[in-house]
Amino acid sequence: MTEALIIVDFQRDFTPPDGALAVPHGDEIAARLNELARDPRYRPVVATRDWHPPDHTSFRRYGGPWPPHCVSDTDGAQLHPALELASLDAIIDKGQRRDTDGYSAFESEQLECLLRTRGVTAVTVVGLATDYCVLNTARDALARGFAVTIDTSATRAVDASPGDGARALDELRSLGARITDLSRHDAD
Repeated sequence: MTEALIIVDFQRDFTPPDGALAVPHGDEIAARLNELARDPRYRPVVATRDWHPPDHTSFRRYGGPWPPHCVSDTDGAQLHPALELASLDAIIDKGQRRDTDGYSAFESEQLECLLRTRGVTAVTVVGLATDYCVLNTARDALARGFAVTIDTSATRAVDASPGDGARALDELRSLGARITDLSRHDAD
């Protein structure tokens, strides 16, 4: 079985202390993400980025729920500086059109094409945020026939409503994803 690691949106704007839409404790997963990315069982290792135009419809000014974040070519849109870029095989941008949320890394065909070309049958999805982009990326991976693992030691939730992260994991579990803390080697 060929397995890929998908690091979702570990970007400056999603991490404390200064991120425009900082996920609580989001910066704390950097070391774990790097550890996973160096693990030889994962090939390829793919990082995703929100890469929004300045007038993206998810921004409050344009009717969306979020403050401006991850505007293309800004410092906030860059991958977090603690992420070891040398471990990455690809960076895939999403949410590039004004009217697409960009919640799933499978928004465009680029990710699926890369995975299929490399013979990948399973993915481990980590990053930010459990209840939005991790959820939607994992959901779409399952729908495309990939076996999916969520490593909870390397994810964090926004929890806009308390419990959103836990509900996202419950949903993914019900869809067939394996929810685990791989740092402790315990699985549900």
